[in-house]
This record gives sequence, C-alpha cells and structure tokens, in this order.
Amino acid sequence: MFNRTTLYVLIAAVAAALGLLAAQTWFTHAPAGSRPALKAARLFDPPREIPSYSLRQSDGTPLVPGELKGHWTLVFLGFTHCPDVCPTTLAQLAAAQKQWAAQPEATRPRVLFVSVDPERDTPDAIGEYAHAFHRDTLAATADVPALETFARSLSMVFAKVPAPAGAPADQYSVDHSASLAVLDPQGRLTGFIQPPFDPKDIATDMTALSEASQ
Repeated sequence: MFNRTTLYVLIAAVAAALGLLAAQTWFTHAPAGSRPALKAARLFDPPREIPSYSLRQSDGTPLVPGELKGHWTLVFLGFTHCPDVCPTTLAQLAAAQKQWAAQPEATRPRVLFVSVDPERDTPDAIGEYAHAFHRDTLAATADVPALETFARSLSMVFAKVPAPAGAPADQYSVDHSASLAVLDPQGRLTGFIQPPFDPKDIATDMTALSEASQ
C-alpha cells in the first residue's frame, strides 16, 4: 500500500483540490459576520468532524482528537528527509508562530507536523526536526495505515516514491500534499491554506480566528 505511484498521488490531489474548491464555495455562502475576514485561510461551513485517529507524538504520548481541542491548529504532512518543501514550509510556519507568540498559551494557535515516513522517522527524530524550526511545533507519526486514514480525513494524500535506479533502497522520497489543514478549537477540519505561504498573512488569520473564538 505504501508503494503507490506518483500518478495516484496526482489523481488524489486533484480530488482533494476539488474538495477544496467546494469548501471555498461553502465559505462564500457562510453567514455574513460569522468569521473574521481572512487573507490566507479558506474556511468552509459547517466544519467537518474528523474520524477517530491515534498518532504518536515525539515525546511518546498518544495524539488523539481530544489533544487538539482548545486551539486553532495548522496541520502539515511531511518527512524529515524532505529536501525542499518541508523545511521551507516549517520555516515559514515558524515565522508565523513568532508573530503570534504574545498570545496567551491557553488559546495560542498551534502547528502540527505529521511525518508520513515512519520507516525512517522515529518519534525522537521528528521531534528534533520540528523543534529545530520552532520549539512549540507539535510532531507526530504512526504506522502507514493509520497515517493514510488520518491524511484522507484531511483530504490529503501521500505516497512513497522508490529510490532512483542504482541508488540505495533507503534513498526513496515521499510525495505528499503541500497544503495546510486548518482545524478549529473543537478539532474539526474547517479549511485549508494553500501555497505559496505568506507567514504574515497566516499569522494574521490565525490570530484573528483565535481572538474571535475567545
């Protein structure tokens, strides 16, 4: 199941994009004044409940739906051996996190990095990797079936890409969705932020959503 082709990822990504388009349409018809004006995030109404899941955090503790309640959360799929998209995105998110750092910890937005490469990414490795960008970033992973279920619930996809001919087998890559899933304080999927990312706009949106929820 983990050796899916890049073509499958592209097809699934198109399906996810269609879902995003529908989400944007729903948001357009949301009641006026129900949410603050946003620059980067595209939200839909009503939010979508996420099926039960269980990931493992970098400190070894379980990450279950209840753990994400009480905060607006941005979820990003990636892996520590990612050469470009992942470090760039996490650096941009870290810049946004610095801008909302003054908010009370109890309601401050959060960033969750989920590794979709459990074969190489141990909990310790993902924690060290994520915290190198920002100490507040949550990091988690799981076995492949659990990750696939979690990704699907967020309208995201990922797939292992075999190493090039002649290269060691462990030099494979992982294709994955590059968007950010936006979860509300009830832990429900309520929208997306699509690249290219602007840290200032992300920080402005997440701060406004957090303050509106208080």
